[in-house]
Amino acid sequence: MRARSLVLAVVSGSALALLAWSALAPVESASRAQIFEIPHGTWARRMSGDKVDILPDHIRLTLGIRDILVLRNHDAVPQIFGPTLMMPGQSLRLPFEQAAVYTFSCTAHASGQMIISVQPYPGTPWAKIGWRAHELGWRLRLLSAHIWYRYRF
Repeated sequence: MRARSLVLAVVSGSALALLAWSALAPVESASRAQIFEIPHGTWARRMSGDKVDILPDHIRLTLGIRDILVLRNHDAVPQIFGPTLMMPGQSLRLPFEQAAVYTFSCTAHASGQMIISVQPYPGTPWAKIGWRAHELGWRLRLLSAHIWYRYRF
């Protein structure tokens, strides 16, 4: 019984320490850019009837952390993003300065549009915890989609 209580105390203490770190540590990022790439062959695959999901329909950015969207067109054909025509090999760098939800037309999507949600900087402890939890979930979804896309062929 004593060993069980010790294990429970260690697990509880670790969970509290992680929660305290999540709430109090500054939120930082190595780069303020969130980069997405349109791979070569996207247009050809879409024209052959393949449902290509290479970019998420909804991108979440955060002011002061990751507030610059970078799209790179590695495809052999031009892609349209909003009012911008990206030629093959070109990149589009789009900084955001205001928290809001933006909708852009996007030829790299089957739906023809992309939603970009720019969140305010998480300044409070609860906002930092929520941001970190959402970021972890988003990264896990992105990783699973990447693995599925890469190894399904």
